[in-house]
Amino acid sequence: MRPSRAGAEGRGQNAGVTAESAEPTPSSTRTRRPLTRTAAARLAVPAGVLAAVVGAFAYVGSVDPYEPGHYPVCPLLRFTGVYCPGCGGLRSAHAFVHGDLTAALHANAPAVLAYLGFAVLWTVWVIRAARGRPVRVALGPAHLWTLGTLLLVFTVVRNLPFGGWLTP
Repeated sequence: MRPSRAGAEGRGQNAGVTAESAEPTPSSTRTRRPLTRTAAARLAVPAGVLAAVVGAFAYVGSVDPYEPGHYPVCPLLRFTGVYCPGCGGLRSAHAFVHGDLTAALHANAPAVLAYLGFAVLWTVWVIRAARGRPVRVALGPAHLWTLGTLLLVFTVVRNLPFGGWLTP
């Protein structure tokens, strides 16, 4: 009679234990060391993200979005004449890079809030990564619905006659 292997493929709680002997096989007695990464390894991804964002802002800061031909036109604006929530985002980033916060807010206020929100989340990410803790951003449905509603209200108001101060 051939001995059966209960969970020999790694399934079940008796993986690597034969049915007859109930002793662990050599493959199950290996101990695994916990993966401990150095601080530099933990900070590599946040540093890469920061480098990409800084590069994008440097490009937008050096190439003026107010001059035609440098960036594509928003398709929604081109075909319908309606400003989308992102319209003016490049102008906002350009003004933000040059330190003109008033012009940045006028071009696209939610974009400026997103820049500041990114800075806060990135800082929390770096601090937690340096300490070896995971980052958990738990946005529930209420948060997402609120954010979507605020962007929808912003889009509608900026396209109405009395919301002209919100247009880029």
